[in-house]
Amino acid sequence: MDQVDVVVIGAGVVGLAVARALALQGREVMAVEAADAIGTGTSSRNSEVIHAGLYYPQGSLKARLCVQGRELLYAYCAERGIAHRRCGKLVVATNEAQIAYLHGLLAKGAANGVTDLALLSGEQARALEPELACVAAVQSPSTGIVDSHGLMLALLGDLEHAGGLLALNSGVNRAFPSVEQSDVAMVVVADDGAELAANTVVNAAGLHAPALARQFQGLDARHVPPAFFAKGSYFTLSGRSPFGRLIYPVPEAAGLGVHLTIDLGGQAKFGPDVQWVASADDLVVDPSRGDAFYAEVRKYWPVLADGALSPGYAGIRPKISGPGEPAADFLIQGPADHGVPGLVNLFGIESPGLTSCLAIGEHVAALLQVA
Repeated sequence: MDQVDVVVIGAGVVGLAVARALALQGREVMAVEAADAIGTGTSSRNSEVIHAGLYYPQGSLKARLCVQGRELLYAYCAERGIAHRRCGKLVVATNEAQIAYLHGLLAKGAANGVTDLALLSGEQARALEPELACVAAVQSPSTGIVDSHGLMLALLGDLEHAGGLLALNSGVNRAFPSVEQSDVAMVVVADDGAELAANTVVNAAGLHAPALARQFQGLDARHVPPAFFAKGSYFTLSGRSPFGRLIYPVPEAAGLGVHLTIDLGGQAKFGPDVQWVASADDLVVDPSRGDAFYAEVRKYWPVLADGALSPGYAGIRPKISGPGEPAADFLIQGPADHGVPGLVNLFGIESPGLTSCLAIGEHVAALLQVA
């Protein structure tokens, strides 16, 4: 049986960041990926936004790792020449009743360590974005966008430079504690039946992490959360973006709160919306969902023309909380949490997972040092 120090299951942006962090500690790391390329899941079907850390509950892993990860990510992108832009974001109130939410957002951001937020009047916001319709806005200068594929290639390069390996087309279907070899903790079994012994196994399988964890012998089922799939569809705007910043409306219970984001080429897209689905493979965009976008977008951009939106793409959020439930925090479990030596599970790594990836890598490495 082949043996390696660390197996990281999943080569999306988080799995690669974790594998890199462990390899930079001098550990022998193999990242295994079921697909035929890196980052084909959630990592390739998101908004590519670098989040500032405004929305998450104070003290949560999402808040802490997002704020830490944002600074690490900007520095890493600058150092490695990864395409990115600190374009900023405006969270806009389109009526007076929404201004209270903006004040709450300022307080929440400050509690999370986001120190550069500013409350703008409607006039001040329009001075920045003349086509914007709003009565007030919170400006977040630290929000940005990044080339997520370029980021993943850089993480992979670091992993390989540190002696790590990537194995594609290498799905994992179960693992069990090692009993025959005292010098390894677990044995990972591939889809083709091949076995690989490891001291450490990191489950960074994204959408499939809970299902995979249920196939880990010795892991109590109470430590595995339920999996929910929240599909988000995007619609693209014909022509260049009318805005140079990201535009996020105040969330409304009755409305979609449709975001406008831009890519590094200046293309604007709206979304994602939320549609609870039964399968992680439900990735076809239903064109009829775009109908609801027009009224929502026109609240802050009234001149959006009929027919200007086209179906773009869809992604699936790896949720561990369901419809009507409060959004769950990241769930990162080490041996001290579940009692299985050498095992780390990463559950519910949705947004801001991309922003947080480098901080998540450091967090997992620290968990394993303690263990």
